[in-house]
Amino acid sequence: MAVRTQNLETIAPVLATFKISQTVNVDDLKDSNIGEPVELTGNSEVGPLSTDGQLLGKLVALTLTDADDGERVATVQIGGVCRFVISATYPTIGDQVVGGTSGTVKQAPAVASDPAGGNIGRGTVLDVNGTSNCLVYLN
Repeated sequence: MAVRTQNLETIAPVLATFKISQTVNVDDLKDSNIGEPVELTGNSEVGPLSTDGQLLGKLVALTLTDADDGERVATVQIGGVCRFVISATYPTIGDQVVGGTSGTVKQAPAVASDPAGGNIGRGTVLDVNGTSNCLVYLN
């Protein structure tokens, strides 16, 4: 009997709803950002993950339409297992991740000791698909 392929992305996702950050009264997240990593940008507010930024989770849905600036809310997967596009420095199994280039994550930097507030790396990389994407447990 062959080993059954596992789909870890379906295991216990934890979802939360957030306000969306804005730049000059325009939402910083649009439909094209669904599936990308996001970070906290303010009180209960999310925006695109910046380079070297601290990952909150994966944007899974937006209410309304792109034309409804200021009225939309974002649903973000903040726990469970999810897949992200990666960029250099590519993570390896067991690494934590931080913001990479636009819409990606990368390997978190090594730290000699955690400063006040702790290391900004998040999650545990479970699987890496070459240089295209990785599977992260948002623990």
